[in-house]
Amino acid sequence: MKEHRLRHIFAQDRRTVILACDHAGFMGPLPGLKNPGKLLDQAARAGVDAVLTTMGVARRYVNHFGNMGLILRVDGGSSQRNPKMGDIQLIFDVEDAVRVGADAVACMGMIGYPEESSSLRNLTRLAAQSEVWGMPLLAEMLVKGQDGPATAEDVGFAMRIGVELGADLIKAPYAEPAEGFRDAVSACYRPVVVLGGARADDEAGLLESVVAALASGASGVAIGRNIWQYPNPGGMCRALTALVHDGATVPQAMEELKV
Repeated sequence: MKEHRLRHIFAQDRRTVILACDHAGFMGPLPGLKNPGKLLDQAARAGVDAVLTTMGVARRYVNHFGNMGLILRVDGGSSQRNPKMGDIQLIFDVEDAVRVGADAVACMGMIGYPEESSSLRNLTRLAAQSEVWGMPLLAEMLVKGQDGPATAEDVGFAMRIGVELGADLIKAPYAEPAEGFRDAVSACYRPVVVLGGARADDEAGLLESVVAALASGASGVAIGRNIWQYPNPGGMCRALTALVHDGATVPQAMEELKV
């Protein structure tokens, strides 16, 4: 059953472009997310493979998903208005995800942060549920660097913990050097998709990092703000699908941003 659902997330080339639009459940009505239906329509037309989103969007905008798979965010419990987040909680379970037709569930793994213990408990609990229901589990593994920004070794540490606790798919940041990230991916025996992070000012630089991640063994991307806060979200989706699925160069992908 997991393999069947994963076919709704990964294309036949075993790669995926995931639109991440689960941010409003924590950050409220951000610019770019005020009209989820329009965004989903643009992503579906551009060939995006799956969407990582909230229960509210999954219920309200079901008719806008087209052929895209649904990855449901099931953890949370606070907002950015709270200066002290505290523990991360499971706010939905796998059975709730089944009811809305989800193809996977997603939760955080916060390595080195105050939320580490609660997030890893959530991950293990979801991993057990996912086996019962045949539901793939995506773990978004964030890691605090030991002496500054997280290195490829730090990211590899977090990714391996995620799969050891039962995740079927890892979402994590790309980190230099490329050789180090390649080692990290090779030690993570489940597919890895790289996240986009904060809104980038340099579109070419963003696309180049995607190419580097793919060359290092990543199976795709899961990008949010760098799609829906870009002036042309549909064009950015097309650029990413060209890189991930068609082997386009960065200059070729940049042409999609102009359409």
